[in-house]
Amino acid sequence: MRWQHIYQHLRYWLEEFYQAPYRQQLAREQRDRDDLFMLLVFSEMLGVPNPVSFYTLELLPLLYDDFHQWHQRQGMDQSPLDNIRCC
Repeated sequence: MRWQHIYQHLRYWLEEFYQAPYRQQLAREQRDRDDLFMLLVFSEMLGVPNPVSFYTLELLPLLYDDFHQWHQRQGMDQSPLDNIRCC
């Protein structure tokens, strides 16, 4: 039991040592991927043809909460969609 505990702590610190310098870059990459996903989900409403809009339609309610931050990161001061008022 003691060796397993030591191993877990050592593994945690080695992962932190490796990931710490890249944490900000990894978070930025994750945010960029999330922004692309939001664009794909809301593309039909923005006027961009989306061949998988039938499948992304059920994701809209889950992403409404993040829509305000997303459109501000994309450089839009107001919501680009007429039927979504978040500002």
